[in-house]
Amino acid sequence: MNERAIQAVATLSDESRRRMFEFCRRAGRPISRDEAAAAAGISRKLAAFHLERLVDAGLLRGHFEHAGRLRKVGRAPKLYEPVDADLTVSIPPRQPDLLAEILLDGVLSGDEGSPLESARRAAFRRGERVGADERARSRPGRLGVERALTLSEATLTRAGFEPVRPRPGCVRLHSCPFHPLAQTRPEAVCGLNHAFVAGMLSGLGASTVEAVLDPDGGECCVEITADGTESSG
Repeated sequence: MNERAIQAVATLSDESRRRMFEFCRRAGRPISRDEAAAAAGISRKLAAFHLERLVDAGLLRGHFEHAGRLRKVGRAPKLYEPVDADLTVSIPPRQPDLLAEILLDGVLSGDEGSPLESARRAAFRRGERVGADERARSRPGRLGVERALTLSEATLTRAGFEPVRPRPGCVRLHSCPFHPLAQTRPEAVCGLNHAFVAGMLSGLGASTVEAVLDPDGGECCVEITADGTESSG
């Protein structure tokens, strides 16, 4: 789960901070503490406290007025403006941005075949990059079944998914990362999910396990199990 997004939501639960944040976004320019205080109807000192909390949460950035600007007295005031970032909290975790990127990659790839086939190949390539990055980071060596399952679970967690171990020898996504689109186009979306996980296993070098479609096993249709050719290790 995105800890930064959770912190941001918690910070905005305070009405004064939320009003100042909304005012800052509407302003279209850096705002001062005095302006924020007036917008929220609170003192300048309290506004400064809340603005700094918004900075700590990653919602605003603070900086001092340009030093080259002429001022009669006093030091340059601190100004605040929104950061250029999107923050999303989803419980359970969802991956709409990942799905959109896969579909766009499929459309722009120029691969032969149907658009869906192109999207599946794009999903495999994306998963393969995720797996390869994790293998380069962790350097796990040879992967027997159990080590492959453990690394797969860790990789999916790091990628923002919600893997679980429902039984020995199996890793499964607790919920569909591409829900609710999977409800309207289950065959297409489940195929992309399966291709992504299969690509991740390829990138990890986890040849002792495989991604299989099991739509009756839970909310998510994909699970990782031993491929039946090697014993666990």
